Amino acid sequence: QVHLVKSGGGVVQPGASLRLSCVASGRDLRSYGMGWFLQAPGMGREFVAAIISRGVPTKYADYVKGRFIISRDNDKDTLYLRMDSLSPNDTAVYYCTAPRQAYIIPPPVPTAYELWGQGTQVTVSS
Repeated sequence: QVHLVKSGGGVVQPGASLRLSCVASGRDLRSYGMGWFLQAPGMGREFVAAIISRGVPTKYADYVKGRFIISRDNDKDTLYLRMDSLSPNDTAVYYCTAPRQAYIIPPPVPTAYELWGQGTQVTVSS
């Protein structure tokens, strides 16, 4: 199980920044890559970013275009997503995830991940 904590989600203006956080609950995830997915209205879950267990390398969806940064603090077993220059197209529910297999960055598809946070709504609107 992964638990979303102090996500920073909510309603923000275009150009604003947010930081989402996710902490493990019930499993030590320090040896696992982790990721973020989003789900927009009427759409399936889409890949956003992933990070290997040791923090490098990382992987991002092309549409992020350098605006988002995924990071982790293994001392706290916490995953972060820093989102800058937010636009209305970023409006979605964001989920943190953990895969079944350790020590890799899984493929950027939902089926590669085993555990899901509850998700938090991010709305970007003027």
